[in-house]
Amino acid sequence: MTPVVSIEKLTKTYENGFEALKGVDLDIEEGEILALLGPNGAGKTTLISIVCGLVNPSAGKVLVGGHDVIREFRKTRAMIGLVPQELTTDMFETVWNTVSFSRGVHGRKPDPALIESILKDLSLWPKKDNMLRELSGGMKRRVLIAKALAHEPKILFLDEPTAGVDVNLRREMWQVVEKLRANGVTIILTTHYIEEAEEIADRVGVIDGGKLLLVEEKTALMQKLGRKQLRLELSEPLKALPESLALYNLALSDDGAALIHEYQGEEGQGSIASLLAALATENIHFRDLSTRQSSLEDIFVALVGEKAGEKA
Repeated sequence: MTPVVSIEKLTKTYENGFEALKGVDLDIEEGEILALLGPNGAGKTTLISIVCGLVNPSAGKVLVGGHDVIREFRKTRAMIGLVPQELTTDMFETVWNTVSFSRGVHGRKPDPALIESILKDLSLWPKKDNMLRELSGGMKRRVLIAKALAHEPKILFLDEPTAGVDVNLRREMWQVVEKLRANGVTIILTTHYIEEAEEIADRVGVIDGGKLLLVEEKTALMQKLGRKQLRLELSEPLKALPESLALYNLALSDDGAALIHEYQGEEGQGSIASLLAALATENIHFRDLSTRQSSLEDIFVALVGEKAGEKA
């Protein structure tokens, strides 16, 4: 299956010598939701800007729908909707006119019914006749999304779309995203709210220092890199761990009342039964146990932290 976006050996070095992207390779499939995670300055916005034709790469190639983003800019840009981080709108224009104008800019014929539907989906319909300067920051961000959807793009880039908006609006936005995906729209988002990526993304990419560290299907990533923790609440506190338990990745809680066993992915499943048998041999009994699996945020922090350590 041909990817809807294909990025090959993409680099970008600015005039001041800063390398924003360093040989990024990425294929994005039609209809998926891909979350790009990375700290500030990692290269997320530069990558999006190049795909959208707003910034020229230093080297490499980007195809959108099989068309080169430089040589066939008009074709590729018509396929893409972009919700930028910055609130760049005419503050003295109405919501309705702003969104309708955006559709016309992309060469699409007027479609009042579509604009009405978009505004209602984003809870903007009661504000359709308000000037943008009269709206809250969250409402202005909704207008950016409405503008991006006005020309019915096949690919939607959301660059930190929920930054500075309240929880209710965030939830409404993701309902719109799910509806778009159901209609076949491919969605690429960057976010600092990692729980959002964990909830809605199909695949997750981690970018740092201009390099794409990994791109994986979300569930597979969490199975492979997610740490699991088994906590055993002891019947009697321990002062120290017996030497016979040194083979296991065990830690004793500060008060000696619990044993904590950490393992990676599936590797520790077999060792748990062995550990429990070893505890019984040592006459160590527990009254309760609980398990915890690391979140996508834990994995992200670990990956970026390891990368920072390599740089040092």
